[in-house]
Order: sequence, then C-alpha cells, then structure tokens
Amino acid sequence: MAGGLAACGSSSGGDGEESGDSRTVTLVSHDSWAASEDVIAAFEKSSGYQVEVLEDGDAGQAVNKAVLTKDNPQGDVFFGVDNTLLSRALDNGLFQPYEAKGSDLVLPEYQADRDEHRVTPVDTGDVCVNYDKAYFSEHGLTPPDSFDDLVKPEYEDLLVTENAASSSPGLGFLLGTVAEYGDDGWQAYWKKLEANGVKVVDSWEQAYNEEFSGSSGGKKAKGDRPLVVSYASSPPAEVIYADPQPATAPTGVATGTCFRQVEYAGLLSNAENPEGGKALLDFLIGEEFQEDLPLNMFVYPVREGARIPEAFRKFGPPAENPETMDPAKIADNRDQWVKSWTSLVLK
Repeated sequence: MAGGLAACGSSSGGDGEESGDSRTVTLVSHDSWAASEDVIAAFEKSSGYQVEVLEDGDAGQAVNKAVLTKDNPQGDVFFGVDNTLLSRALDNGLFQPYEAKGSDLVLPEYQADRDEHRVTPVDTGDVCVNYDKAYFSEHGLTPPDSFDDLVKPEYEDLLVTENAASSSPGLGFLLGTVAEYGDDGWQAYWKKLEANGVKVVDSWEQAYNEEFSGSSGGKKAKGDRPLVVSYASSPPAEVIYADPQPATAPTGVATGTCFRQVEYAGLLSNAENPEGGKALLDFLIGEEFQEDLPLNMFVYPVREGARIPEAFRKFGPPAENPETMDPAKIADNRDQWVKSWTSLVLK
C-alpha cells in the first residue's frame, strides 16, 4: 500500500513498449508492487495475456503522473490509488467504468464508487508508526503508543515520516492526525511534532529502508531514527525475510497512531488494451491473487474468505480502532490540508 506497503518482492518488470500488442496488458503501479511469479504465470496461461509491469515511484507520485498522462496512458490498468487519493483520480477522469467479476465477494466496508464501478478494491492496510524494539529496550524507554506520545520530550528527534505531498503513507499519517485532532487542532499538533524534531523525507523507501534503525535495510544504511511511519503489516515482513527467522518481530506498532488505507485498481481511460485490462482486474480480486497479496506486498486481502498467513495473525494484525475518514471529506479538504502542512512543516 497502500503505498504502497513493505516492498519485499520484485515485479515482473517491463517498460510497456509492447503495450500496443493486444496480447500484452500493461499494469502501471507504485514501486511496492510485487506478486509471485507462478501466480502471474497462471494468469498469463489462462488468459492468454502477457503481463508487463511499469513501476512509477511512490503511490502519490504514480497517481500524479497517471493523471498527467491520462490522454495517452502508459498502460491499461493502474493499481495503487488509495482512499486518500481516490477523489483526485476520479475527478480527473483517470478510469473508465468496469465492474470486475467477483466484485460481489469484496467485503462491503472496502467498496467504493459503487454506482459507476470506476475502481475495484484490491487490498487494505493500516498506516502506523513502527518502533525499533532494541532501541527502546537499550535506552530504557517505553515505546510511544499514541499521537499524543510522539510530541513528548523523551521522543525528541526519533521520528521520521514521509512527505504528505508526494507519499501515500505520509498523507495517511497526516490524515490520521486530522482525524484525531480535528480541523482546528491538527496544525497545532504538527507544530509540536516539528518542535520535537520530526524528520520528513520524500518516500517510504527512504524513510523505512534508510532512516529507520529497526528495519533490515535501515540497519545496513545505519539509520538512526527508531520511529518511522510505515504499516501495521511491516513487522511480519521483518520476520519472514530474516535469515534465520526470529521468534519475535524486531519492530512493533504504535497502535494508537494508525490510519486505515484501501488500495484500488482501475481500467485506465484510453487504455490500448481494455479487454486485457478487464481480465487483469478480474484476476486482481480472484482468490489466487488475493491470497498471494499478504506475503508479497504485506497488505490484507479484501475478498471475503481469503486466507491470511499465520505470520500476519501473529506479528501484524490489523489495528483494532484505526482512524478513518469519509472519502468525501478527504476529497473536499485534502489539497488544502497538504498545502497547509507543506507551508507549516517544509517551510
């Protein structure tokens, strides 16, 4: 996710040069796209379409580029627009209607645009602050658990987050603070967060894999921030991809800082291969792909009855009471909130 989410797999790659070929279907996504090769191969065999994947930066960057190129799109299907950016895509006519086969099996709480079917829900996850367990143990500190905690003196200079103007998790974290403190209180909260030394970087990849001391990538990069805006599903990634695998996750989640995201896919307007795009959308909410999602993109499926890996149940369960926001309110206020946040935090 969501932005995307923990990018622990590799895409099939592709530059889309063959998108004019009716047997090639091109998926445009953010950099966290990942799927098992055998699952993609099974789709290609059953459908007769060859899948090309074009990864186009962080989710926010990818959506912005897709909007700018909508008249001459880079592919046929876009995956990775979430509820924080959905209205931008819909208002700009990014997608054409298509009701994917199996849509009736998508859990109702994740449905959107029900009347026009311009997007199909694919996955869900929670944007949350993660913490480096070893750091807090070594320093005799209790990890933060809430937004209020993050502005306390003991957590000064410990948090890194992403740019809300360009990053999906960065925007999700901003919206979480708006949901928590309201229209009249969120800016005062960010002033306190800034005074407490929050660091802002461009992307999730940079924040999590370079700045965060608790991730495997951050350790290699000698990251020195033990708090990072990431996902509730990031701890299981640290377990699953470790060799040897630890008995417990090296990172934890501040459960009082979570904001729920839902990611969607849609058939791009002016797609060169709309029939291939429709087949691909059907596949994305099919049982095989939905059950493949967690261990590749570290998100939860939206299809009713899809199985969840045991590591997710043990190390990365969804937040019980995440912040949420009406998509209509996000649509009406997002751009102004981001503008105000930018002038406040990036001045």
